[in-house]
Amino acid sequence: MGSMTAATARAAAAHREAHRHSHSPERFVKAVEGVCRERGLRLTQVRKRVLELIAVQPKPVKAYDLLDSLRGERDRAAPPTVYRALDFLLEHGFIHRLASINAYTGCHHPEHAHAVPFFICDDCDSAIELCDDGVADLLDAQAASLGFLPESQSLEVHGRCARCQRA
Repeated sequence: MGSMTAATARAAAAHREAHRHSHSPERFVKAVEGVCRERGLRLTQVRKRVLELIAVQPKPVKAYDLLDSLRGERDRAAPPTVYRALDFLLEHGFIHRLASINAYTGCHHPEHAHAVPFFICDDCDSAIELCDDGVADLLDAQAASLGFLPESQSLEVHGRCARCQRA
């Protein structure tokens, strides 16, 4: 076959990057704790616990599932408790909200803010964070060419993951 185009090569490298991530919940939480220390942010016990609950999930988790888990540990856990923790974690880029499925997942790079696309499997509900700044850069460039000033960016692609396709 012929040589890869630059876009194809970049996509292949990004695909490999998506599979190199460590999914260790402990390392993820430690990384967020470190970023909080560096930035002077207060990671309260509740915020940390919500982060831990998200970190151990193999796929995105809904706020009310987090609330159910917290209620098992803290009698007075209420929706505002969870939503305040989620707001903090989102604001500082430690987690992502997947709007199309109204669920939350940990960020693979909590040390810096970024917008990344997600591939969401409609069969098993898994979500893969595609770490390719080129996609976000392309959207920003297209917006600029149209005179549009984006305030936030979210790209969620739905389909079937490789595992579900094989099943």
